[in-house]
Amino acid sequence: MRIEMNSFTFVKKKVFKMDIDKRIQAFTELGLFLKNIANNSNKSELGYNFIKKMEEASISNQWFTASNINFALNEISKSLEKENLEKWISKYPKVKLNVNPKIVGIVAAGNIPLVGFHDIVSVLISGHRVIVKLSSKDDKLLRGIAELLIEIEEDFKGYIEFTSYKLGEIEAIIATGSDNSAKYFEYYFGKYPHIIRKNRNSVAVISGNETEEELNLLADDIFIYFGLGCRNVSKLFIPEDFDINKLFKAIYRYNEIINHNKYANNYMYNKSVLLMNKVKFLENGFSLMVEDSRMASAISVIYYEKYKDISFVNSRLLFENSKIQCIVSNNNKISNAIPFGESQKPKLWDYADNIDTIEFLLSL
Repeated sequence: MRIEMNSFTFVKKKVFKMDIDKRIQAFTELGLFLKNIANNSNKSELGYNFIKKMEEASISNQWFTASNINFALNEISKSLEKENLEKWISKYPKVKLNVNPKIVGIVAAGNIPLVGFHDIVSVLISGHRVIVKLSSKDDKLLRGIAELLIEIEEDFKGYIEFTSYKLGEIEAIIATGSDNSAKYFEYYFGKYPHIIRKNRNSVAVISGNETEEELNLLADDIFIYFGLGCRNVSKLFIPEDFDINKLFKAIYRYNEIINHNKYANNYMYNKSVLLMNKVKFLENGFSLMVEDSRMASAISVIYYEKYKDISFVNSRLLFENSKIQCIVSNNNKISNAIPFGESQKPKLWDYADNIDTIEFLLSL
């Protein structure tokens, strides 16, 4: 490789040593370790070192609060339970075969903590090697997890590399970014087998018969990670006769979010823009609700759209499909909907943009 980074280097022709059972066991142990870290019950030197990286990540990126990092670690640890790993991989008989490892580049996003972790796991579990171009917004946590994984299973050493610069020699690419950066990715990486992801947001369809608990869970879908993730709900479809005060009551438990400096700045800025443009909105002191047909809203802003008939909603969802990551609803007439409170708890088989990453990797 042309780039050398902190001992994360590998030899191009090396054959992957581990069978699938050994890989699954390593990730299972990693999941247990991360669970203990998130629950503050790991007192080892390794645990202490990783906690230091968590603290550094929070200092360098104010959006990465301790609670958000812990939430991400908890969800990753659940996904890495042995039962989940085996269920995930059971769909792919080819993954059990010894492969001629390819070098897969990953351009990781940095909008929420550890958002690139699933891609890294996918590459390694499928038997390939990975070189990761980190986002400057999240350049500590993924390194820390890689170090833990290598401590757990030394055979992973030489199969993970990180860089803040050029990717170097790659044979395939998985890149995640904005619509604008996707054009850049297509230009530079289009010659390789690739998955290139663009902007997406998530929506919720309210039927009007939600329980108080379901609306409380919807608040999680909206506000976890400050709404910065592609799986965060940024748009609501609500019945014309829906009492929006029910929603305001449910989300009020997130009112302290306004005490976060960067979020508060966004709230005040977006409120000022709406006032200057004479756009009608509803507010509760920490969030702004605007009737708008668009899917992607700004931080602290929730778009909503009223409907008379659920067929209208289905038509809108179909039309906007390429912009939607996931749909939250309890309405059985909405296809592929997930329950309230689950948008930021994806399973290993819940692929971003509905593109099967493992299938792509096994086709290389």
